[in-house]
Amino acid sequence: MNLLLLAAAAVTAVNLVGLALAATRLRRRRHRPAARAEGVTIVRPVCGLEPHIEATLASGFALEHGNFELIFCLDRADDPVRPLVERLIEAHPQVQARLLIGENRHSGNPKLNNCIKGWDAARHDWIILADSNVLMPPDYVEQLFAAWRPDTGLVCSTPLGSRPDNFWAEVECAFLNTLQARWQYTGEALGLGFAQGKSMLWQRDFLDAHGGIRALAAEIAEDAAATKLVRRAGRHVHLVDSPFEQPLGSRTARQVWLRQLRWARLRRVTFPLFFAPELLIGAAVPTGLAALAAGPAALLVPALWYGAEVALAWRKGWPLSWKLLAAMPVRDAMVLGVWAMGWTTGTTVWRGNALPLREKRAV
Repeated sequence: MNLLLLAAAAVTAVNLVGLALAATRLRRRRHRPAARAEGVTIVRPVCGLEPHIEATLASGFALEHGNFELIFCLDRADDPVRPLVERLIEAHPQVQARLLIGENRHSGNPKLNNCIKGWDAARHDWIILADSNVLMPPDYVEQLFAAWRPDTGLVCSTPLGSRPDNFWAEVECAFLNTLQARWQYTGEALGLGFAQGKSMLWQRDFLDAHGGIRALAAEIAEDAAATKLVRRAGRHVHLVDSPFEQPLGSRTARQVWLRQLRWARLRRVTFPLFFAPELLIGAAVPTGLAALAAGPAALLVPALWYGAEVALAWRKGWPLSWKLLAAMPVRDAMVLGVWAMGWTTGTTVWRGNALPLREKRAV
């Protein structure tokens, strides 16, 4: 029984240390005035209508950076998001913006394929690949530039879940924020920065010298390929001081499950050694071990675990509510199933596209 308690204490301690490391790396958002004159191209692949899509796409037209262009990329001319993009471009003639339509089948990654035409058409040497559901603050470009250092190969941001409209969106917030985002910042604090495809700032010359955007097809997930490419080049992935929002709207349990399962499968085939211990990133396993050894006293484990997560969210100004606290144990129960299914399946689906998964050499 003592061994069970020791194991529960060890896992909980690692979690608390990770939260502390993330807290030292993360900052509350503060406005950064425009300070760099470099031209920037923002490539936004769009596909379908998502919650808050008008707000997220419109945010790109309100950036304070003095020299930027927006390139929206669509695979199909009949996509329902096309009229919205065209209306936004027409409503903001002061912003250099264009819509490129056309299918590219370079890889099995539909998002990367959609981005290629935007990369090829970019007018500037600094290029940001930004998902359509990223809500860009006015100083978005400055926030990315501020994280660039002499040893940087790529700057990116994890998504910060916001604007949840129902309980299952709160569960997704619990996944995105105090679980996934803080572990990514913990990794960066330890020198193990991983790319995140939501917002990626590239220097064109650097990526072109290592195969260009098409080299990101080396993995089924472009952010995993980016991580490995940057590391092979002897550089590092760095994160912005405070992650950018992803408004969630409403979610169903199935949507949250499938989204987390897709990401888990991708992590399993791209970084299996890092995926293996993910069973322990939630409170379910240490709470179960402590319950076997100490009965009701095991409640101390989730109290410490979730109390530390709430403290992190409060200190950093992240979305926080009683619903989020209730969502955390639901999230941790899902972690167990997602982790198990991540090992036992060989396929995943993204926006209706079946993506074949192939094992890669661990890096």
